[in-house]
Amino acid sequence: MFYFFPVSVAYELSHLAALEAEAVHVFREVAATFERPVLLFSGGKDSVVMLHVAAKAFWPAPLPFPVLHVDTGHNFDEVLRFRDETVAALNLRLEVARVQDDIDAGRVVEETGPRASRNRLQTVTLLRAIRESGFDAVFGGARRDEEKARAKERVFSFRDEHGQWDPRAQRPELWNLYNGRHRRGEHIRVFPLSNWTELDIWQYIRDERIALPPLYYAHRRPVVQRDGMLLAVTRFLSLVDGERPYEATVRFRTVGDATCTGCVESSAATPSEVVAEVAATRVTERGATRADDRISEAGMEDRKREGYF
Repeated sequence: MFYFFPVSVAYELSHLAALEAEAVHVFREVAATFERPVLLFSGGKDSVVMLHVAAKAFWPAPLPFPVLHVDTGHNFDEVLRFRDETVAALNLRLEVARVQDDIDAGRVVEETGPRASRNRLQTVTLLRAIRESGFDAVFGGARRDEEKARAKERVFSFRDEHGQWDPRAQRPELWNLYNGRHRRGEHIRVFPLSNWTELDIWQYIRDERIALPPLYYAHRRPVVQRDGMLLAVTRFLSLVDGERPYEATVRFRTVGDATCTGCVESSAATPSEVVAEVAATRVTERGATRADDRISEAGMEDRKREGYF
């Protein structure tokens, strides 16, 4: 006679696998409950990781929603090339909303002067794209560790008919249950990477061998010191009296409008080297390299209330 005894086997996901599984759940939940979702894709590292996870969530089927790029017209050339290569490689449906169209139509007024930026103008362009295309859920790559206002976000972030965000009126999220109810004209911003950190992002990029625009790794380029930051000298940057460009070996921790995105001196040329560098830093990427976040203590929260991501 044989006796069989039950054996309990512990199944435990790694930290990154758990984060990926959570994001996959969010993508599938949105695809199942919303009519017209869209994924914001700028070519930046967070949107690249978000797209990578989304592709895994629905593989082998194609992505069941388009990707949207809000183009300020002041993007880094390397990022735009990478965006187009990625869209072609994955056979994605790309929609581009251009800030220049809103400037030409008189819906926004472009800033002037050497410190002018189009970064804030893209809120109007984003809301127009959402309204015109009827998107009811918009995936964004924001993470809670980036900035104080983003730390207040839920995974499902409700926006009213004007695209505005009220941090005091957010819905509870218990046991990974998400409330996506909304009326016509309202929409939900969805953040699948909310619980990731910059270090998690880079470890995932390393482990999954995800390609990125080359400016995320150490390279030589002309830069200028401004307000305690290194800004890349591009055709979009107007120099201030007394500024002297020089060459340095730098990389970008985050990528946005070329007029307000700084870089850091670095020799990290591989994902593993960047992981080691990020593990030792004590300043968030936006705090170190985004001039647009320095407008005021509550600058990001003010913009988010207006409809910014």
